[in-house]
Amino acid sequence: MITPALPAPRDAGRRTASSDESTTAWALAARGGDPDAVDRFVRALHRDVVRYVAHLSADPQAADDLAQDTFLRALGSLHRFEGRSSARAWLLSIARRAVVDSLRYAATRPRPADLPDWRPTAERAQPRGLPGFEDGIALLDLLAALPDERREAFVLTQLTGLPYAEAAEISGCPVGTVRSRVARARATLTAQLAEADASPAPAA
Repeated sequence: MITPALPAPRDAGRRTASSDESTTAWALAARGGDPDAVDRFVRALHRDVVRYVAHLSADPQAADDLAQDTFLRALGSLHRFEGRSSARAWLLSIARRAVVDSLRYAATRPRPADLPDWRPTAERAQPRGLPGFEDGIALLDLLAALPDERREAFVLTQLTGLPYAEAAEISGCPVGTVRSRVARARATLTAQLAEADASPAPAA
């Protein structure tokens, strides 16, 4: 059985450095009223936002709605964006608040007993191109079993590719705490993947 390898922590940072510069430049241009920059900004970060809220939210079927809410909030707040942090970190901090607000609102409402299947949306938010990801066990269930804070730190740094400092800013905790949460999450996921790989295949 093929199991997905965990993404290397440094690769994501190298992969997103130049894209962060571009998206930040587009955000600043969008703030100035450039409609093409608005489109580029949204397209560049839409997948990261959907992936993040799908993992962070207790209701992954709402990922698309939460992403839309995030961008509506962001576009309405662009006049306050000054580029001191990357546009990606700024946008994901807005996404985090959107999820928190959604959870608070949901807590005041009764939940229906028969929810539609949320997996297609959550699976669309999964990273592609990881070894074995198409053939093996998806990380979705394993990530869902992690404590919320560890899952958030792992998604921000290992899947979305944010530097630890920016992930700490979004999460509102020290950088060392984020590193610790990621290390614990990786250890748990690695152990779970190894256990799944060692499990005997079911009889035909």
